[in-house]
Order: sequence, then structure tokens, then C-alpha cells
Amino acid sequence: MVDAMVSFVLEQLISTALDEAKQQVRLVTGVGKEVEKLKRNFRAIQAVLVDAERRQVKEESVRLWLGELKDASYDMEDVLDEWNTARLKLLIEGVDENALAPKTPVCSFFPLASCSGFKQIFLRRDIAMKIKEMNENLDEIARQKDMFSLSVIRSNEEKSERIPSTSLIDVSEVRGRDEEKNTLKSKLLCESSEQQNAVQVISLVGMGGIGKTTLAQFAYNNNDVINHFEKRIWVCVSDPFDEFRIAKAIIEALEGSTPSLGELNSLLERIYASIARKKFLLVLDDVWTEDYNKWETFQRCLKNGLRGSKILVTTRKMTVAQMMQSNDVILIRELSEQACWSLFEQLAFFGRPSSECEQLIEIGRKIVGKCKGLPLAAKTIGSLLRFKRSSREWQSILDSEIWQLEEFERGLLPPLLLSYNDMPSVIKRCFSYCAIFPKDYNIEKVELIKLWLAQGYIRPKENKELEMIGEEYFDYLAARSFFQEFEREHTEGLVVRCKMHDIVHDFAQYLTKNECLSIEANGHPLSLINNSVEKVRHSMLKLGYDSFPDSIFSAKKLRSFLIHSTNKDLISPVLPVLFDQLTCLRTLKITGISGEKRYFRIVVEIPKEIKKLIHLRFLKLVWLDIEELPETCCELFNLQTLEVLDCRSFRRLPQGFGKLVNLRNLSEFIVSRSGGCKLEDLRQLKHLRGSLKIQGLGNVRDADEAKSAELEKKKNLLDLVLSFDGGQRIGDVNDKAIIEALQPPPNIESLRIEYHYIGISGWPSWIVSLNKLKKLVLYQFYLCDTMPPLGKLPSLEILEIRGNWNVKRVGDEFLGVGSGDHLHGIGTSSSVIAFPKLKQVLFYNICHWEEWDFGKGDSITIMPQLKKLEFERCTELKSVPEQLLRSTTLEELSIVECPILVERYKKYTGQDWSLVSHIPSIKIGGYYG
Repeated sequence: MVDAMVSFVLEQLISTALDEAKQQVRLVTGVGKEVEKLKRNFRAIQAVLVDAERRQVKEESVRLWLGELKDASYDMEDVLDEWNTARLKLLIEGVDENALAPKTPVCSFFPLASCSGFKQIFLRRDIAMKIKEMNENLDEIARQKDMFSLSVIRSNEEKSERIPSTSLIDVSEVRGRDEEKNTLKSKLLCESSEQQNAVQVISLVGMGGIGKTTLAQFAYNNNDVINHFEKRIWVCVSDPFDEFRIAKAIIEALEGSTPSLGELNSLLERIYASIARKKFLLVLDDVWTEDYNKWETFQRCLKNGLRGSKILVTTRKMTVAQMMQSNDVILIRELSEQACWSLFEQLAFFGRPSSECEQLIEIGRKIVGKCKGLPLAAKTIGSLLRFKRSSREWQSILDSEIWQLEEFERGLLPPLLLSYNDMPSVIKRCFSYCAIFPKDYNIEKVELIKLWLAQGYIRPKENKELEMIGEEYFDYLAARSFFQEFEREHTEGLVVRCKMHDIVHDFAQYLTKNECLSIEANGHPLSLINNSVEKVRHSMLKLGYDSFPDSIFSAKKLRSFLIHSTNKDLISPVLPVLFDQLTCLRTLKITGISGEKRYFRIVVEIPKEIKKLIHLRFLKLVWLDIEELPETCCELFNLQTLEVLDCRSFRRLPQGFGKLVNLRNLSEFIVSRSGGCKLEDLRQLKHLRGSLKIQGLGNVRDADEAKSAELEKKKNLLDLVLSFDGGQRIGDVNDKAIIEALQPPPNIESLRIEYHYIGISGWPSWIVSLNKLKKLVLYQFYLCDTMPPLGKLPSLEILEIRGNWNVKRVGDEFLGVGSGDHLHGIGTSSSVIAFPKLKQVLFYNICHWEEWDFGKGDSITIMPQLKKLEFERCTELKSVPEQLLRSTTLEELSIVECPILVERYKKYTGQDWSLVSHIPSIKIGGYYG
């Protein structure tokens, strides 16, 4: 991991020196020799880092030396970033606002006083002094390395491994545990009259990585168990035993929302009332505390559940099971060698030819013998060996001295460390960063990649987008079993969330020592931050009604700060001080709580002091009461991600927003009529990608202003929302020209247009040219009396047309079929296909719509892949084209609050029931047929 940091610093040193030499903006002078000396020192150290990282596990002195080197590398990164940021600021603020090209040379070689005055002189001297101090520090670190007789070993950075598309193997099934599965299931379903207590406690006891949680998950998700209990609750307890967090988690599972109660007794009373007369299953995963007083408070309130309720506990300690007065204890022992081999084999031999497998079986069985019957060990080492092709590589793993290590959880450090040491150093940093999250945390894949990017962990290669490289890093870690419990999206099955096994999380913390800190207070005094707070680089802080920990302000090297709080009186006052003190921050996320009442949101203002966070790359604000961002946000020149989500009062972005030229991810862009940012600011944000919502388009004056956004050039945007709110005009003559000028980029896959007043002048010409568009939502086209010609869109799969249209009749214009299309349509010369890939269609609240008829229906194939057709609140619509209803592909039809259609297609009695009776799922008038 330190190797990646040193490599990054070296690259930064070289690129900064080159940029300084070739650009017209030159900031720091007289440090050429110092920079060359820094490069020499870093290169000399880099040559022995592979050996040092391997020896640190056994040698404390080497570990301490690497810690000093890591600190020095962090400091050097900050200095170089300060240097680059200052130069970027001069480039941006010293150029023409419309072109971002220099008007004149800002500095001619080194005339300091003539460039930007005393402020720049001070900054130059400050950076030069820091570089000199860094050199002195690094001199000493370089001298110390010679004391350890470190060897020069070539790293594995040069080898390139392609992650196969089938990298995530499902090994979630429980192997070799048939007896334990049957025993646990029978005890959970047991209703014996001999039970003395209404609520029984069952404990699964075994060492870390033995499979306790997997077994508990099997029982929790078993259909018989699901049907047996009225309520099921899963809580990851971990250490410490936090009564507030556990109580809130139980209530959220029971009621669906997190309570705002600040007293533990109030929370327990809520639980007591919520489980009354209910049979529940409560799983308390990974319990450590042996303090009966902590458990007793829960035990009393949980007794109010119905007889037959069960509490299932997983723990590594028998004393915990005894303290919790378990009615039954199931000891989870090591897997049999055959079961362990079966798990290992599934991973290590995946996709391998049988002839190759035969050559590796003997070595593989010896390696499995070293896993000591631990499923996590077999899974981790099997995932590693899956990517080792030769018997020589397998033998090297078998012979490694790392198998002798026992410092970590018994039997688990060797396989984890072997797999970790095999990683490219850049991915090591990405993995260790995950120690910032608490145990059992749902990690959002897309956000994690943005967090890695903000820290500079994702290194550019070839012509790939940085985010795509981040995806490869994630897949690498997932394929080697460092992530688990994958949650996938429904359409394409892509991973959206995951978790880390608690032992893997412990391993990440073991690697980072005091560098990552996760704190959940929930009513406890926050003396939880230890004395080495100045070493903390990444922290997540979850607060309830606790006081803000002042000791955080001593963590001046903090690079990531993720804050979750429910108390606006707690966070708002400290933000100016926080911004003043934690100036090394690259990541800042502030999250309130999504409650049903507005006062749950925290923070009413982002203070102007945010401009001091010059290194900031990632800023995410969720469930806050802010109305705008301060003008000083436009000085955050390094910002890559700005997301303002569920802040319902948010109305304005600052003037000069176009100066944030490094933005890659922006949740929404708000066009202001006066005082805020203009649509032309969007032109300068050339790197935007992913999703974007543009609001306030009703404030756009004319087509020239719309064209100035150059929206069609943002080729990495895939999901776009155009919202014409904010304007006061209705049916303005400029409306058609404005929307015509807002042509989306060619790669757009999802588009939503809302609140537009387009009238009889027609639709923009680009609407039929979006060849990659998969989803289209059109909402509130108040004056529109014709449907757009969408039938020619070759990739469209989902279409939603919603709300307050002026359409009365829909005909062939909707298909996009003209008089000559029977000769040159979408299909061959002999056939025309309209909506060739459309699978789902929804019409909602089109209240004036009376007729839908395809005059050319016999000669055109319409929606040949349609699976789902929905109508809601189309109160005047009389019928649906027979060609659609007779479709053999149609699987679901829904007609709700459409009185004429309901009567026409009503089950058995409707005049056209026979047209729809073949459809597997039918919902007419609110009921499924």
C-alpha cells in the first residue's frame, strides 16, 4: 500500500515539474534542485518497498519505518496538490470567461510581483519552504532504510490481469452444515409447551470465519422460517454493544423508519409496544459483550413478544451465550476436509480445463489442509488461486512462510495476507480504505468508486474512463472474496451494493491501524477517539443527540469525513470551525435523516469558509435544509463530485459555477433567472458523466442561451432530466427553439423531460435520433395535443407518458411512420416495425385522451416485444388497439381509474374480455384477474 503512495507521489512530482515548465502559468521558483532530490530519495525507497511491506508483519521496526514513510508521502501529496491547485486557480481566473484560453501570458517566466501581488508571493514561498522541509524529513527516512538491509524485489505491478465477466461466483450456499442447519431450523420452529419463557434464546458459538453468520442467514431466509414468524429483525451488534444503535435498528425493522427519540428508555418502550402480541425472530449477529446489565434492558422489553418468539445470537465466545441465558447452544465446529475442499474447488478451479485441474489437485489439497476447516480461509485462498495458472505459482503459495503467522484471528491471517500481498498496490489502497465503514455497512459500489477517485487511488491507463478503471478494481476485490452479500439491480443484474465479512473488515483495520476510524455515538460520551487522533486520515461519524467531539478538530490530516447526524443544532455551529481546521479534506459527506417530518433535516447553511477546503474532490449533502451553496464553493477547483440529494429547499447554485472545470459527477444543475448560475456555465463542465438533472429551464431566455450549454458534446452523460420549471410564460414562441437547442448527447440511455409547454409547433427534431435511448419519460406537457413520433427509436425499452397532456387522439404519428415508410422503415423493405424493442409502456393521467387507433396497423408490426402495458387515470380513453392486446409477448396488463376501459375489459363481463383473457397477469379497476 505504501508502494502505491510513493509511486503516486513520484508521478505527481514529475508531472508537476513538467506542467510548470510547459505552461504559461509558473508559480514556484527556485525549487528545481529540491524536487530532483525528492525524486531520487523516493526512487531509492521505492526499490525496497516490496520487501519492507512483506517484512513489516513480523518486524515492528520495519512497520514503524513504513508508517513514517506513509506520513511523509501524505504530506508530500498535500504540498503538491496545493501547488497544482494554486496554478489551476491562476489559469482559470486569469482567462477569458467564455473560452478558458489565456488572454495573455499570466506570468512571463518568474516576475513575481507583477503576477498576482503579495498573496502569490507568500504562497510561492510557503510551498517552497514546505518542499525544503519535506526533503529534510525524507533524507532521514532514506537513511533509516539502510539499517534494515532491505532487498530490491520487483513488484507485481507490471502484470495485467483481465477480470472475467463472470468474476462474481455465488458461494452463498451453506456447505457441510446439514446437521447444524436441521438442528437450527427445528429449534426455531419448535413450539414445545415445555418452554418456560415466552421468548427463547438460541446461540451459535464458534471462532471467527467459521460460518456462524452464513448459517444464521440461511435460517433467516428459509421459507418455513419466514412463514412462521410475523416479524423478522436482523441487527449486526459487533463491538462495542451500543444500546442506542441496536434499539433504533430494531424499531426501524419493526416500523420501517428510524425514530427521533433521544432517550434509551423511550426507545425500549417503543420496542415493547411494537412487539406486543407478535411472534418475532430477532437475530443479533456478532455479539461480544459479556456485560449482563447491557443485555438485561433488552431482555425485559423483548419478553413482551408472543410465545414462540426466538432470539438467535451469533458469537465467538461461550461466555456470551451463557450471559444471555441461552436456552440452546449450537457449537459450530470446523468444516470437514471434504466440505472445505468442495468450497475451495468451486472457486480455485472455476473455468479451468479438466487437464489443468488434475495437475493442481495434489497441491490444492495440501493448501486446503492449511485452512484448518475455516470456510472464510478456504474461500479467500480459493479466490486467489483462481487467478494463478501454473503449479509453480500454487506451490509458492503452499510454501509461503506467511502460514506460520498467528497474530490475527486464528488461522485467518495467512490466507487474507497472501491474497492481499498478491494485489497490485493501487488496489491495496482501495481495499484498506474500506476500513472507514462500520461493520455490516451496506457499501454503495458507485459511491465507493467516487470515494476512491477523490483520494487519488484510481490511476489512469490507456484511454479508459477513470470510473471504468474503478469498476475493474471493485471486480478484482469482489472476485477475491473481499466483498460479499452482493445486491444487484433488476434489469441487467449489475452489483449495486455489497458488504464485507466482519473478519475481512477486521483485517482492513489491522492493515490501517489508526488511519481509519468509524464512530457511532448514539448517546455515549464521545471520548471514543483515542490519543493518536492526529494520525487519523479517514473517519465516519454517526451522531444522535450527542455533543460534537472537539477532538476531531485535532485530526488536522483528515482526508475523508463522512458525517451522519439527526441534530441540526449539533452540526451547523461547528461547520465554520471544521472547515477552518480540517483543510486537508478530500471527501466530505453530511447526511441528515430521512424522516417523515421536515425538522429531521439538519444544517440550514453551508458557510463560506468551505473555500478553505482547497483539496476537496467529493462533496455530498443529503437530507439537509440548505437553500443554496455559497459563492465560495466556486473556488473548490479540484471538485470532482457534487451531489445535493433530497434537500427539498435547495434552489440555487452560485454564480461562477463554470469555474469548477474538474467536475465529473453533478446531481443537479439549476438555472437561475438572476443572481445564480446560468446555462452557459454548463459549457465549461466538459467532464460530466453518468446522471444529470437540469432544473430551471423555464428561466432560459432564448435558443442562444440554450445552445451555449453545448449539451450534445457531453458524451459521457447517460441519464438526463430536462426540467422546464421556474418560468412564468405559457406557450412562449421561443419554447420550441429552446428545446431544439438542448439536444442531448448521442450516448444518452435514459431521458426525462418535464413541465414543458410545447404546443402545436411540434417536437424537436432530435427526439427520433436518440439511437441508444432505452428509457423515456415525458411528464406534464400541458399544451401538447399530439404524441411524439417515437416508434423509430431502435433501442427504446421503457416508455412513460405522464400527466396533464392536451392529447385527444393518438394515431400513426405516434409510430413515427410516414407515407413512404413502407419502403424504407425500420425493418426490411417488406416490413416496418414500430417500437422494435419496447417492453414496458405506462400512460398516466392523460385525462383528455379519447381515442387510440393505428390506421396502418395491418401493414406494420407494433411493439413486438411488449411485456407490460399500464393505464392509470386515463378517464376518457375508450379502447386499446387490438394488435397490442392480442400480443403473445404481453405478460401484464393494468387498468386503474379508467372507467370506460375498466368496463370494456372487465373480467368475464366486459365486451372485450376475450381480447385480454390470455394475458397471465391482469389488473382491472384495482384488482388482479
